[in-house]
Amino acid sequence: MRKVANTSWLLMLLIALLSACGEYGWNNPYATTDAGKNVLYNVFSERPKHLDPVQSYSSNEIQFTAQIYEPPLQYHYLKRPFALIPATAKEIPVAKYFDAEGNQLPDNMRAADIAYSIYEISIKPGIFFQPHPAFAKNEQGDWLYHNLSNQELSSIFKLSDLPQTDTRELTAEDYVYQIKRLAHPRLHSPIYGLMADYIVGLADYAHVLKQADQERSQGQTYLDLRDYPLEGVQVVDTYTYHIKIKGKYPQFLYWLAMPFFAPIPWEADLFYSQKGLIQRNIALDWYPIGTGPYMLTENNPNLRMMLEKNPNFHGEYYPMEGMPGDEENGLLIDAGKELPFIDKIIFTREKESIPRWNKFLQGYYDATGIGSDSFDQAVQLVGQGEATVTEEMAAQGIRLETTVAVSTYYMGFNMLDPIVGGSNERQRESARKLRQAISIAVDYEEFISIFANGRGLPAQSPIAPGIAGYRDGAEGINSVVYDWINGQPQRKSIQVAKALLAEAGYPNGIDQRTGAPLVLHFDVTARSSEDRSKLDWMRKQFQKLNIQLIVRSTDYNRFQDKIRKGNAQIFEWGWNADYPDPENFLFLLYGPQRKVGNNGENAANYDNAEYNQLFEQMKNMEDGPERQQRIDRMLEILRYDAPWLWGYHPRDYGLYHSWYQNVKPNRISNNNVKYFKIDANLREQKRRDWNRPVLWPMALTVVMLIISFIPAVMMFRRRESSAAVSGATSS
Repeated sequence: MRKVANTSWLLMLLIALLSACGEYGWNNPYATTDAGKNVLYNVFSERPKHLDPVQSYSSNEIQFTAQIYEPPLQYHYLKRPFALIPATAKEIPVAKYFDAEGNQLPDNMRAADIAYSIYEISIKPGIFFQPHPAFAKNEQGDWLYHNLSNQELSSIFKLSDLPQTDTRELTAEDYVYQIKRLAHPRLHSPIYGLMADYIVGLADYAHVLKQADQERSQGQTYLDLRDYPLEGVQVVDTYTYHIKIKGKYPQFLYWLAMPFFAPIPWEADLFYSQKGLIQRNIALDWYPIGTGPYMLTENNPNLRMMLEKNPNFHGEYYPMEGMPGDEENGLLIDAGKELPFIDKIIFTREKESIPRWNKFLQGYYDATGIGSDSFDQAVQLVGQGEATVTEEMAAQGIRLETTVAVSTYYMGFNMLDPIVGGSNERQRESARKLRQAISIAVDYEEFISIFANGRGLPAQSPIAPGIAGYRDGAEGINSVVYDWINGQPQRKSIQVAKALLAEAGYPNGIDQRTGAPLVLHFDVTARSSEDRSKLDWMRKQFQKLNIQLIVRSTDYNRFQDKIRKGNAQIFEWGWNADYPDPENFLFLLYGPQRKVGNNGENAANYDNAEYNQLFEQMKNMEDGPERQQRIDRMLEILRYDAPWLWGYHPRDYGLYHSWYQNVKPNRISNNNVKYFKIDANLREQKRRDWNRPVLWPMALTVVMLIISFIPAVMMFRRRESSAAVSGATSS
């Protein structure tokens, strides 16, 4: 007689299994091997296009490049206003001024009398590059990977497939080599045009390199910049180099704190020039090489990117002093301790805000911004409008950090477009009034209220608050768009906008020449549902003027290409200041900085002769009344011409878990990860508490299923027993 197994063991096994699994978070998206380790978990939404410092200039790129590359200068992490301090340099270089005959001039000499300036930079000895295959040699001293054969390349798909690495000491030549790369004919540096106006000989050097590149032997891919001297940048000795600048340019020191002026070793340039590696996307744009605290060890920009501590980092220490309140806020607890504190940073790509928000609440991201859909859940206003976290967030130990962003978000008009820009005088006059009408119609006060939860200030010009040249109050308003009424700016009525539209030749949004409705195209990088809501809102703003707005959405890299080629009509973009000076905003509309043709940062391709002349005067001046006077006139020109719809200046809100320490947000200094600290044990404890699986419903369901099977099992056993008895009787 066959027996049916007792079901009680199944129930006991289920209970034991559920009890064991209950110790761990089933929803943990990370490898269990990283549990409790000193790892920072971050996010990114757009894949970086350039990680080569000569080309990279976007905020989604600098969060990586600033941790890897080390320019000679950096910003003090805690001090405000922002103050430059040495990074790899021994000290802050002091400009020496000379006349046309080469005679040194006093420091207080007028800018007009200065022919050129020299900045001499001495770097610290004993700094080494990260481990990299470009430095690897065999026992005979020959390069291992500088001339890879097809057979060797057949098994190479990523940089880590080359197992041998080495390093060497940083020298002044590495900095000179990178500056030369700004003029490389096969690279497109966004600051080349600007730097060619300042660095002596850089424009001519570009022509020399272009000719040399054209004369290269067939199949040769490497252009050795060491063979071509650049007058304005020269090596003095192993650890010293100098840069020769036309005239006087006080803001040049700020550029020395940017990755554009970080070192690149010639060995890496040669290594990455191999055709076989280029075909496999093994290049500086994909695998950076630096002396900074971190190195990129995984680059899968559709999923994950990873930075890990550079074992060769030369050593740096947390600041010993800060601003009033820093000590009370716990920002000096680690004063004098060696950097960096965090071993690894894992960046996960998140395209949508809701999954990012949920993972933050579960403790799987260490910090997050705040979308409009989660603002009320996260933030409450108390007292005199002061923002703080809600009780729910506070109970989780989450804190809010806010700062005024030195940034501007704007809508740009392509001035090369015949409708919004114009190619002749009649078209330009029509286009100017059209741009003014749109500037009035698009209500950014409403936008800030709906989509930014009040976290912003309507912009009156490109210059952000906190920057010299910015004016507040009545003297700072855009009089084309606003009236000053009862001590406040008030947006002009839609009737004023409609009158301007009619003067532009589009009464009630109809082209009076053709009788067809006016249709405009808007290029954006929108992806999420929140973005779609913003675009619907923007269409309604244009509908106030009976203008049809067609949105063309694309990924960020494709968007950049369209802007560079001048294929956009209207576009949405933003700018985070690289350095705290009005020049860094005003150069965005300087004619020679046009995107089309010059590959500069003037995405609107705006070109006004008077503005350009004033910019050239203003840029070399020290802050003061004379400089302010020129800035005021420049802003007056911009407001009248309206190449941008000025948008708004955001206020940054960030949420941080209790285990995330040493955070003082800002958008000027980008190499901040080395200062951050994670309490991994506290994070692990909180994750366990917040992500314990609720198992009783599952167990109850299984038990009910088992109970429901018992009658059937008993009936089956009775039948089996009856069959056995019958069989015995018949036998």
